Amino acid sequence: MKTVAIVQARMGSSRLPGKVMKTVAGQRVIDLLLHRLKQASGVDEIVLATTHLQGDDPLAAHCATQGIRVVRDSEDDVLQRYVRAAEESGADVVVRITGDCPFVMPELVDAAISAFHAQNGDIDYLSNIDPPTYPDGLDIEVFTAASLLRAAHKAQNSHDREHVTPFLRRAADIRRGSITAGRDLSALRLTIDEPVDLQVAEAVLQALSADPDFDFAKLIALYDSQPELFEANSTIARNEGAKIGKGQKLWKRAKQVIPGGNMLLSKRAEMHLPEQWPAYFDRTQGCRVWDMDGAEYIDAGFMGIGTNVLGYSHPEVDDAVRDCVAKGNLSTLNAPEEVLLAERLVEINAPWADMVRFARSGGEANAIAVRIARAASGRDGVAICGYHGWHDWYLSANLADDANLDGHLLPGLSPRGVPRSLAASTFPFMYNDFAALEELVATGKIGVIKMEVVRNAEPQDDFLHKVRALADANGIVLVFDECTSGFRETFGGLHKKYGVEPDIAVFGKTLGNGYAITAVVGRRAVMEAAQSTFISSTFWTERIGSVAALKTLEIMEREESWMQITDIGNDYRSRLRQVAASHNVDVVISGLPALTTWSVTGDNPAGYKTLVTQEMLKRGFLAPPAFYASLAHTPEVLDLTFAALDDAMALVSKCQTGRETLEGLLDGPICHTGFNRLN
Repeated sequence: MKTVAIVQARMGSSRLPGKVMKTVAGQRVIDLLLHRLKQASGVDEIVLATTHLQGDDPLAAHCATQGIRVVRDSEDDVLQRYVRAAEESGADVVVRITGDCPFVMPELVDAAISAFHAQNGDIDYLSNIDPPTYPDGLDIEVFTAASLLRAAHKAQNSHDREHVTPFLRRAADIRRGSITAGRDLSALRLTIDEPVDLQVAEAVLQALSADPDFDFAKLIALYDSQPELFEANSTIARNEGAKIGKGQKLWKRAKQVIPGGNMLLSKRAEMHLPEQWPAYFDRTQGCRVWDMDGAEYIDAGFMGIGTNVLGYSHPEVDDAVRDCVAKGNLSTLNAPEEVLLAERLVEINAPWADMVRFARSGGEANAIAVRIARAASGRDGVAICGYHGWHDWYLSANLADDANLDGHLLPGLSPRGVPRSLAASTFPFMYNDFAALEELVATGKIGVIKMEVVRNAEPQDDFLHKVRALADANGIVLVFDECTSGFRETFGGLHKKYGVEPDIAVFGKTLGNGYAITAVVGRRAVMEAAQSTFISSTFWTERIGSVAALKTLEIMEREESWMQITDIGNDYRSRLRQVAASHNVDVVISGLPALTTWSVTGDNPAGYKTLVTQEMLKRGFLAPPAFYASLAHTPEVLDLTFAALDDAMALVSKCQTGRETLEGLLDGPICHTGFNRLN
């Protein structure tokens, strides 16, 4: 019987790309593996099973030069790749080895093969991983080519086909055996799947350099005498790569090369479901998102953090953008659409608006608005109420007291890196606290009042009108930040609902239905101050944002989207109250109807948030305790959402009544709740 060791390897690792061709102790990982595996006397042939992707050409060519048979097939269907490798090599018995295991022990491979043959055909599969007692990275599986073919015919789900042997390890008609080590060494990690694994491998190989063909006993003797060499990767869970999705693997990579992992705090996995959140998407449509593993989710949560009122991938908006790309997005000359968009926004915000400046993000637009307002008023002081982005002018409020901004959406915003000289230039006040604002204005320092129209509370005692009058009486520029609230309850700014006109309004999230475009709209007398200061950026002139915004505004007006999403949001709130009450769970609901956030009352709101997010994800929903309504959220979608939420709320109730514990129900850590938890 021919025994073939099939080594699966590829360059496109999710967490450590090109890992098998990485160099450790002066040798490539794959070369170390092949050198050691060739010393196994029970192996008749070694075959490399890699993908047909161009990126794996260097790996295939490298192994071929060493006389290794190379078989190439599907990237994701590794089970089929094994079948081809077994067939082409004429294997009767297969030894499965993964290419990220440079410490493979030939004597252990031979022992597994001998144990398999000693059963005289009474087993189909044998391994040293059930139970796992050997170090991670010394895994050996031996099975008949016939059972491999049987698995290929019967295995249906993607996990079975990607990881080759799960079907063999659980199928009722597969006869199994196992071997174990003399002691439990399963916590020792000797595989290569993370950058830190290379560090451990380097240290171990350097320590054993006097005996490059060291055996298992010498390796364990080193572990016993110098355990510190093996500590750097000791916190990584065994077989973690097989348990987490591509998005989670990529998130771990991202945090090695991108501070914080990404560019938006609200999209960090730890803010939703640490160690479980899919993190990255492949495609979208309507209110559905497909992750990198092909799993489909209904987004009954943040909908692009509030950017997609019309739904994801709206065909009319996307078609307009495609036409724009075909013509060209940016040139030495200006895009005419920005003029058309400016005129449209002035028309929508009549009678008070006259002029517009554009940017591509909310933080930029708010910074532009403040710069213009300061130039127009001639005073530096800015009184703020609400969340207005990350720029120095805003975070400087926390220079005097690092808790000044805690009541304005995110607690713990650090002003590190903000010049200390900006202290006492930005002054927070709380919504509906008109007396506090009057005190700030009385100092004579305030030239700008910068505020959200509404976030979590309605104006009381004619608050907004009083603010307008106060600004007029003191020559202060009033700026409404409508980045989040714009086009949610009116066709334009939320200020229309309350009959209060600003001097400047800033629009953002909804304006381009997912394409980057923000606008600073204002009165001529104020906006012309932009010409007395320098505000300029190359990519504010690109064409796609303006084209997307023009088409989005057209559709919003036609569909009266603001009315629809408000109705959808109110329906969501009503059903939320009903499902919570049915389980005797108290919830607090905040925000505009179309921007609903909610929390479970109790002594651990973050824990309950994590539990709800976890249970909704299991049921196919991206749904932390929030709901940003879009036209794609049909009654049918809400029916599905609340069927799932009913199950989640039942678990919350069990926790609150002592029938279960949060610790017992959570599959991972509790989500983060503020900036400081991520630093």
